[in-house]
Amino acid sequence: MTTTTTQPTVLPQLPKKNFLNCERGLWSWLSTLDHKRIGIMYLIGITAAFGIGGFAALAVRTEHFNGSEGMMSADNYNKMFTLHGAAMVFLFIIPGIPAALGNFALPILLGTKDVAFPRLNLFSFYLWCAGAVFFLIAIGMGGLDTGWTFYTPYSTGYAQGGGVIPATFGAFILGFSSILTGLNFIATVHMLRAPGQTWFKIPLFVWGLYATAVIQILATPVLAITLLLLIVEKTMAVGIFDPALGGDPVLFQHFFWFYSHPAVYIMILPAMGVVSELIATYSHKPIFGYKFIAFSSLAIAILGFLVWGHHLFVSGQSTVMGGIFSFITMFIAVPSAIKVWNWLATMYKGSISLKTPMLYGLSFIWVFSLGGLTGLHLATMVTDIHLHDTYFVVAHFHYVMVGGTVFAFLGGLHHWWPKMFGRMYGEVSGVISWVFIFVGFNVTFFPQFMMGSQGMARRYWAYDPEFTFYHQVSSVGAWMQAVGFTLLLFTLVRSIFKGKPAPANPWGGTTLEWQTASPPPHFNFEEGEEPIAGEPYNFDRVEYDKEKGGYYHKPYDPNTEPAH
Repeated sequence: MTTTTTQPTVLPQLPKKNFLNCERGLWSWLSTLDHKRIGIMYLIGITAAFGIGGFAALAVRTEHFNGSEGMMSADNYNKMFTLHGAAMVFLFIIPGIPAALGNFALPILLGTKDVAFPRLNLFSFYLWCAGAVFFLIAIGMGGLDTGWTFYTPYSTGYAQGGGVIPATFGAFILGFSSILTGLNFIATVHMLRAPGQTWFKIPLFVWGLYATAVIQILATPVLAITLLLLIVEKTMAVGIFDPALGGDPVLFQHFFWFYSHPAVYIMILPAMGVVSELIATYSHKPIFGYKFIAFSSLAIAILGFLVWGHHLFVSGQSTVMGGIFSFITMFIAVPSAIKVWNWLATMYKGSISLKTPMLYGLSFIWVFSLGGLTGLHLATMVTDIHLHDTYFVVAHFHYVMVGGTVFAFLGGLHHWWPKMFGRMYGEVSGVISWVFIFVGFNVTFFPQFMMGSQGMARRYWAYDPEFTFYHQVSSVGAWMQAVGFTLLLFTLVRSIFKGKPAPANPWGGTTLEWQTASPPPHFNFEEGEEPIAGEPYNFDRVEYDKEKGGYYHKPYDPNTEPAH
């Protein structure tokens, strides 16, 4: 084979014009079609939603710390945990990684200028804003106490507060935002990949977003029609779900979970894609089993539609159907385990750098694995009957969804932060905030496994005295997390004003976003420097420049780097 000698390219300097300063003024942001700016606006919005949901969670945990007779009334307690769940699920976790990190990174990872439909992308953002406004209206109308699932008959006849209709309509609107984002991502992946970027040369984060988009398009309409039927029933007294009107409340649960369990994978699949990028980059080693990880994302997306019935083991469904749902639920653990073992194999004998993003990536593996293992208890009918609607379910859900998705989101945020704003954050304060968040998370939720297995029901304002210690420990963990998130926010915001300028590739990444300046130009790559995609995790092309404190890429050479 003929080899060619190439000269190292010079590290790109901070461009005078980049996507942050190419246009100025508030209107230039509100009317932008630049996917990077839209991603940052999403980031600001979901951060605000996270703050509202986090405040509600602290109020709930503070109430429990004070014993069985705390500061809030039972009605206000119900409204507070409903606000926490609804804000976190619909406004933060579901849109978080695809809308913020995905919008920012996806086109650059594909080597293109923007998403396929930039105007539709901006419209999706404003739909998210409209949905968030309706949730605020619901709070202003007295809130709601149905839980984030809007279960009937709570939401149809017995809800306290007048916020059921605006909240469900807000979730209805948010569904359209999710659908349009998924449609945009699928079209972008199919049509706008860089020259030479075949399907098995796209980064694994893109695979995660692609599989997520499939679920967004196919599952979200089911939630939309379910919430619309709920609104019709509540306003017109048509018997659909309310047993007082001749409806069937279990039908609502079937419809809701047919969407909402695939929605679990809308939350977790992008997180898995982020972790694949983190593990490969900070192990400085090609990802192990690239195709297995890629296809396992698609397998999870497909199987996710077939497991909703494990939420209804105690609803009276037949034992045969319960057994089928139990088997499929356990089987879906296989593609998830493939990812975990491949990440571990990637790290084996790698040159691991324990930077802040990698710490969050490793945290994801720990909390997600623990959450998945405890899920086996809930997938087994005989144990689920005992654990159903206890704090064991709360702990399991948070270990998988919050610990998994949020840790991956924070890892990806730290990973791409220098690319977003062209500034480096303080590594020491980043690690300290990670310690508070990671330790606080486990202190919060691990005791809930124990009190749930002992019979402590979730969503209860009062509890028996033998659970006091567990609740107090859990509340201390929540306050630790609050300290960690506050420090994290301070660290990142401070870096925008006082951080050191970031080189094009501060971490030694191999994918295309690290081959353009930090922050990128308006169209992602300078004219005439459009990239040609090689292997996405070829670390032979990356070398460190000690003088400039960053990495540079050797030019792609098809003679020395054959395609798949």
